[in-house]
Amino acid sequence: MAQLPDNPDALYGDMIMEHYRSPRHRARLAAADVETEEFNPFCGDRVRLQLQLARPGSIAGVSAVAEGCSIIQASASLLADSVQGRTVEGAADLSQLFRDLMQGRPLPPIARAELGDLEALEIVRQYPVRIKCALLPWVALEEGLRRLR
Repeated sequence: MAQLPDNPDALYGDMIMEHYRSPRHRARLAAADVETEEFNPFCGDRVRLQLQLARPGSIAGVSAVAEGCSIIQASASLLADSVQGRTVEGAADLSQLFRDLMQGRPLPPIARAELGDLEALEIVRQYPVRIKCALLPWVALEEGLRRLR
């Protein structure tokens, strides 16, 4: 198993560290249509996700609050940036693309373009124990989307 470097900047890069240090979409939504929470008891990571719809099928508001390592916090922030304004179906499709990325499945260039900044988290695959950290916010999203359907 690879040993993690002492300096997380060396491992994760600018995009991940920016979202870790300055996470987006952390304010609670006053009128969320759905709220989910996921917890990993093995490491203590926790994420609370709220979604608000503008009209049926369109995500108008997102709140993603993560506690734990830099990866879960960056992943939650990037998730919130990425699903804001998408349709429920579009968010579900993006979630599947992100899972495919984390599982090392080959992605065509158009899929990589759809991932946008989320592609920065691909580095996490080099440290399999951290993949769950990156995926936990997406598990919360998938549960929230199931409840909206």
